[in-house]
Amino acid sequence: MGTFSIKDIEAVSGIKSHTLRIWEQRYGIVSPKRTDSNIRYYDDDDLKLILNISILNRHGYKISEIAKMTKEQITETILKLTGHSTNNYDGQVKSLLSCMLSFDEYGFHKTLTTNIIQLGLETTMVRIVFPFLIEVGILWQIGSIHPSHEHFASNIIKQKLYVAIDGNVGRYAENRKRFLLFLPENEQHSIGLLFANFILRSRGHDVLYLGQEVPLEDLRSAFSNHTPDYILTLLTSAHINIDKQEFIKAIAETWPESQVLLAGIQFLSGSYKLPENARLIKRMEDFITLVDSISFTKGEVLN
Repeated sequence: MGTFSIKDIEAVSGIKSHTLRIWEQRYGIVSPKRTDSNIRYYDDDDLKLILNISILNRHGYKISEIAKMTKEQITETILKLTGHSTNNYDGQVKSLLSCMLSFDEYGFHKTLTTNIIQLGLETTMVRIVFPFLIEVGILWQIGSIHPSHEHFASNIIKQKLYVAIDGNVGRYAENRKRFLLFLPENEQHSIGLLFANFILRSRGHDVLYLGQEVPLEDLRSAFSNHTPDYILTLLTSAHINIDKQEFIKAIAETWPESQVLLAGIQFLSGSYKLPENARLIKRMEDFITLVDSISFTKGEVLN
């Protein structure tokens, strides 16, 4: 059982603390517990209920209406909303957050798997998983989650990606391009790179995936005679102490005939002089658009 302060609840649900207190007093929607020192706290069931209430409220349900519903009716209404919504995936994102905070492995797997079956892995990642990871980053910054929460969620997401990638290994398009994918030294956030790996392999491209924490000098030494068509790297962690401008320059000069693709918040948040063969990828959707625009016959795959 997890325990959460009212600030934690506010951060996760988006419901302001004073609003939640009014709802508690006026409608008795949820009754927080109290410690021996009279400090209020919420448990896993409270968190899930408040998240569901916040979803219904955002979909236009008045709090007075929600207060009359049983927990079962709230859940049933949520399922109807998430099952028929094509543009708003807030319910799925909040469901993942709730499962992560309570370390509900079955629930997290079920939410991901259900959406992958219904929407496909690509849409699930873009519309649900990446917005979820943004929320996780916010919770991390304000101190509402622990490293164990992030590891719990990211490892399950990676499992789904590994399975999908494995299913596309060895399937090549006739006019495929060669991609080199890696993360800089000390960069451990690999979900974005794994998803890019899946996108490329699903289109029949040739991918050399090196993964996380790759020293640039080692990369230069091992692949100085290897000229990929494209090189993709991401930089997400703020604590990595590298000269980003020099890093960009070094990659572009080492592989002058390759197109260097730079993604991740740390590349996007600064102002860098980009060499002619380098470009920023602002969103994962932009990367998908780029890949789909590359000249090769989609669907002609050699097994």
